[in-house]
Amino acid sequence: MTTITPQTTSVPFVDLRAQQREIDAQVQEDLRQVFADTAFIGGPHVARFEQSYAAFLGARHCVGVASGTDALELALRSAGVEAGAEVILPANTFIATAEAVSRIGARPVVVDVDPRYLLIDPRAIEAAITPRTRAIIPVHLFGQAAFVEELEPIVERTGALIIEDAAQSQGARRNGRRAGTLGAAAGTSFYPGKNLGAAGDAGAVITDDDDLAAGVRRLGDHGSSAKYRHDVIGMNSRLDAVQAVVLLAKLARLEEWNRMRREAAARYAELLDGIEGIWLPSEAEGNEHVWHLFTVQVEDRDGVLRRLQERGVSAGIHYPVPVHLTGAYEHLGYPRGAFPVAEAAADRLLSLPMFPHITRDQQEHVAETLAAAVTASGQSEAVS
Repeated sequence: MTTITPQTTSVPFVDLRAQQREIDAQVQEDLRQVFADTAFIGGPHVARFEQSYAAFLGARHCVGVASGTDALELALRSAGVEAGAEVILPANTFIATAEAVSRIGARPVVVDVDPRYLLIDPRAIEAAITPRTRAIIPVHLFGQAAFVEELEPIVERTGALIIEDAAQSQGARRNGRRAGTLGAAAGTSFYPGKNLGAAGDAGAVITDDDDLAAGVRRLGDHGSSAKYRHDVIGMNSRLDAVQAVVLLAKLARLEEWNRMRREAAARYAELLDGIEGIWLPSEAEGNEHVWHLFTVQVEDRDGVLRRLQERGVSAGIHYPVPVHLTGAYEHLGYPRGAFPVAEAAADRLLSLPMFPHITRDQQEHVAETLAAAVTASGQSEAVS
C-alpha cells in the first residue's frame, strides 16, 4: 500500500497577510482618524463604505450590519416575511442561511441543488412552492451566482420575494449583473475570509427598494427611526467604523484580487486536468465566477483530506452535513436521501487552498499532493 511521507512544505487554506500588507498604511491612517474623532458607531467611514459598495454593485442602497446572518434576517423582516411563513433555500449551504429564517419564526423549506454547479435547483423550487411561500433564498455558492432569472416566473405567479444569499460572491456577475442585485434584496457577509473581508464579523443588506433599506436600518438600530423613538422591536446590528475602514481599503482592490482568484482557478484547472478520481468545478454559462472557493469532488474525501494535511496542505470541507441533516434542523422531518445531490456532494466535496496571492509553486504542491492522495486512497480501498 502506498504511503505519503509527511513534508514540511505547507500551504494555508487562506492567507490574509498579503492582503493586509497591501492595505496596512491606508488602514492605519484611517483608524487614527476614527480614534481621533471617536466616531466608532456610524460616522463618515461607514457612510462612505455603504455608498461605495452600493456603487460597486450598481445598487441604490447598501446598509451595513453586524454580520451576514443578521443581513439575511433583517432583509427578510424588512421585506415583510413573518412568523409562520415558508422560505425556500438549498440543502447545500452554511447553516446561517436557515438560521436567519428560523430567527424570525418562519419555516425553512429545503430543496436540492443541481448536480453540475451545486446551485439551488429551480425545478426543485417549483415543486416546493405552497400558498405559504413568502421568499426564496438562492445562495450564490463558492463564488458564482445562482440561476436567479429562472425564478422570475415563480415570483410573478406567486408574489414570493427573492432574497439573495450573496456571502460568497462579492464581485460575481450573472448575465452582466452583479450578484446581490438580482432580487428584491441580498444579504452578504464580510467575514474575514470572504472575497471582501473585514477584520471581524460584518455584513450588509443590498437593495434598490427605498422602503426596504429604511426598514433594515431601523430594525438594525433597535427599531428606532430617531433617538429614543422605537417604532418596532428591532435589534442591535450595525456596521462599526473600524470594520468600514478595512472594507473601504479592500474594496478598492477587490476587482484586482478577484482577477487573481480567476487566474488561480485557471491554474488549478490546468494542473488537475485529466487526473483520474478528481472532478473539477465549472463555471455556468452567463456567470463571471469570483472563486471564493475552489472545490473538487473525490471519493474517500476524508481519507484524501487527511493525506493532504499530512503533507501540509490545509484543505477544507464545505459543507460536510447538509442543512436538513444537522441536529438543529432534524425537526423539519427530512430523512436522509431526501436531497440526494446535496447529500452526495457533502460526502465528496473538498475545498483547496484559494486566495488572491497564492503562488504557482503553492498550487503545484497542492496539485501534486492531491493527485498522490487520491491515488493512495484508491489503492487503500482496493486492498480493503
